[in-house]
Amino acid sequence: MSEGYDRKKNAWLKYDESQKNAVIALNEGYKDFISKCKTERECALEVIRIAEEKGFVDINKAESLKPGDKVYYNNMDKAVALFVIGTRPLEEGMKLLGAHIDSPRIDLKQVPLYEDTEMALLDTHYYGGIKKYQWVTIPLAIHGVVVKKDGTKLNIVIGEDDSDPVVGITDLLVHLSAKQMEKNAAKVIEGEDLNVLIGSEPLAGEEKEAVKANILKLIKDKYDFEEEDFLSAELEVVPAGKARDFGLDRSMVMGYGQDDRVCAYTSLMALFEVEKPDRTTCCLVVDKEEIGSAGATGMRSRFFENVIGEMFEKMGGYSGLKVRRALANSHMLSSDVSAGYDPNYPEVNERKNCAYLGKGLVFNKFTGSRGKSGSNDANPEYIAKLRAAMEKHEVTFQTSELGKVDVGGGGTIAHFMAEYNMQVIDSGVSVLNMHAPWEITSKADIYETFRGYVAFLCEL
Repeated sequence: MSEGYDRKKNAWLKYDESQKNAVIALNEGYKDFISKCKTERECALEVIRIAEEKGFVDINKAESLKPGDKVYYNNMDKAVALFVIGTRPLEEGMKLLGAHIDSPRIDLKQVPLYEDTEMALLDTHYYGGIKKYQWVTIPLAIHGVVVKKDGTKLNIVIGEDDSDPVVGITDLLVHLSAKQMEKNAAKVIEGEDLNVLIGSEPLAGEEKEAVKANILKLIKDKYDFEEEDFLSAELEVVPAGKARDFGLDRSMVMGYGQDDRVCAYTSLMALFEVEKPDRTTCCLVVDKEEIGSAGATGMRSRFFENVIGEMFEKMGGYSGLKVRRALANSHMLSSDVSAGYDPNYPEVNERKNCAYLGKGLVFNKFTGSRGKSGSNDANPEYIAKLRAAMEKHEVTFQTSELGKVDVGGGGTIAHFMAEYNMQVIDSGVSVLNMHAPWEITSKADIYETFRGYVAFLCEL
């Protein structure tokens, strides 16, 4: 047996029939969530819809807050903070589950539509860390919003219904690609070559750019916007199709955007399990993590700090000192995915310190790169408390780092929250094919992560 690998800890081995049914039920809901929610806006609005069904109300509609109240804050339809108010004073700290709902994708440019040799295409700019060659020759869909000058907002989804057409990015045929295949992987497909083919039929009677004219007519007739409306649109190109069971044993999930919607969904479901917390519990889902958490809807924004201030105001009086105390006294799981061990590529991992599919919730003491640069490095006192909570609730968990030292690296929202002086550690589900159009996770890991998040909310 491989060094550092203990088959006895595989979570599947502990389940009875009832527990397996619970694993399946949670994953059916999860697959539905990521199949419907392929942009950060779609995720945020679906989170709010589900939360309202569970009794949560917009915090702006609450005149006051008391223990047991369930409220949410919607930040520009791209980030959401949900709270269940605890019995202890807010300044004694919160228990936070924080995930991100943006995923690598391809965005349309503001002036995207053009015609070349009687083919209509869309010019793009990729978002987040991707291997560009993975995005060609696969069916793609277009999701997003178009906002007209009068403020009318149109929600666009093309390519998901069985009756919809799909779009895509072409690649050079192998018969003529000898020179292309001499390039290294980063250059095989260039960023400016990720142009999406969307049409080839000319509009009768048009003499100039007739194919583009036909597309614009179709857009106007079916979606009711003009070419100039692309200027105030946010349209994202994503893989077309639903999440699926993966493997002959159906033990895994294949779907787009599992980094990090798998942790967002399990965090949300865990929040619903804790009805009467001692300390206020929070599920936080945010945007822009894949590009450094920048912007008004990313974790580097002050929106979360401002929400805590609003909560104090509704609890009897705002105090900047109380806000800082509440944040500093909080405990957080930065709910984000980890790289799963892939037996096809063993050379990038140190086997004693990597995550395996089927072995449960993953804790990453640190992320970053090289000498832990850009990392939140969690305190051992905090990790000890988490170990006790996981063992008390019989949660299968493992620890990991992101590959061998100096092989690569990455970051999460953890270090931004740690700047408030709160205790933070990264924790989540291990993923194969991370940042590819279709990622793979273990159903058992998803279930154990959900259970681990519940244990955290109950015990710390």
